[in-house]
Amino acid sequence: MTVRARAASGWRILGPGFVTGSSDDDPSGIQTYSQTGAQFGYSQLWVAAWTYPFMSAIQEICGRIGMVTGRGLAAVLREHYSRPVLYVAVSLLMIANVVNVGADLGAMAATGQLLIHLPFLAWLAVIVGISLALQIFVPYPAYARFLKYACLSLLAYVAAAFIVHHPWWPTVAVSAIIPHVEWSGAYVLNIVALLGTTITPYCFFWQADQEAEEDFARGRMKFYGAGVPVVLGSDIRNMRADTAVGMGFSNVVQFFIILTCASTLHAAGVSTVDTPDQAALALRPLAGDLAFLLFAIGIIGVGFLSVPTLAGSASYALSEALGWKAGLGYTFREARAFYVVIALATLVGVGLNFVGIPPFRLLYYAAAVNGVLAPPLMAMITLVGNNRAIMGRHVNNWFANLTGWAIVVIMGVCALALIGSLIADM
Repeated sequence: MTVRARAASGWRILGPGFVTGSSDDDPSGIQTYSQTGAQFGYSQLWVAAWTYPFMSAIQEICGRIGMVTGRGLAAVLREHYSRPVLYVAVSLLMIANVVNVGADLGAMAATGQLLIHLPFLAWLAVIVGISLALQIFVPYPAYARFLKYACLSLLAYVAAAFIVHHPWWPTVAVSAIIPHVEWSGAYVLNIVALLGTTITPYCFFWQADQEAEEDFARGRMKFYGAGVPVVLGSDIRNMRADTAVGMGFSNVVQFFIILTCASTLHAAGVSTVDTPDQAALALRPLAGDLAFLLFAIGIIGVGFLSVPTLAGSASYALSEALGWKAGLGYTFREARAFYVVIALATLVGVGLNFVGIPPFRLLYYAAAVNGVLAPPLMAMITLVGNNRAIMGRHVNNWFANLTGWAIVVIMGVCALALIGSLIADM
């Protein structure tokens, strides 16, 4: 097999895992990574490498649940676990996702203004119109391909990192591998923010639902969300490879954004980045027009990936929790409530840009919600992954259990630290 044929075969395997990992680097994530590099330089580069196994493991469990059951995460939890607990989790997810949608839309529109001087409202209208049209009117197979190619916009950040000045690369390599810890409130709080941005609940729901969508699209079951799909060992292996690549791609992009901002903003004494577009603008005089352009294009490109993912995962979770028909494989007529929730989540997010709360403050609130929601949700996900009545022979292996429970404990401690910091700030 030629190199080109192998590359084509590998590209075909990539799907929900690759899209989920890439959507994790949404504009709000870009802001967090930019702030990390600006404030702490290279000292938190190691987080990207050390979070990878945990992020990959929990997402693999979510993907396996969706693939094996043919249903989304909320539908599985609704049937097998406490509904009141599920309703609380879904409510918190809805709040966090809508806030993230609002912040991401605002960042995209503000960045668009840096490139083409149109009014903020005009940019918002165009972005929202394109996003909703793709989700509601484009058939799922074509929409899935669009999301997959949209992931490549993140390569702009890798390119940007190589056109700015860096110190001796072995120094960067040491910072990327060996953890550096400072026992200060600001340092620890930023680690919490990085974890909350990287291992986030909306990705849990999105990947499980997209694997179930793929079951239907690939003929593993006759109807989405109904029946038990026929899953082969090769399907599980391909899903694991897809997830490993997707989460790896996400963390590589995170690494290069921190690296770029550490090499330029931190080195120039710029220590505060409140919004992604501010990071792009700050790069211009320090790294040149090309770095600015790549950074700005990346914000808009990944926004078209992350906004549908945020709104869609919220709608999947709510619809499945309430027993409504849900799925991008259905038309608007077949699943009206599902698509209405997507539209409402997006429009409420638009409205948040006009309530007078700064975008970075919105993201701070969303991070707090996600930080509290993630640990108990991951505990339930790991329990589902071990339940033979649900998963059959496809239960968690030892590595999934070890890393799954480890990240529950780590994120639980981080949630307590985040709550403590919020109380201290009151």
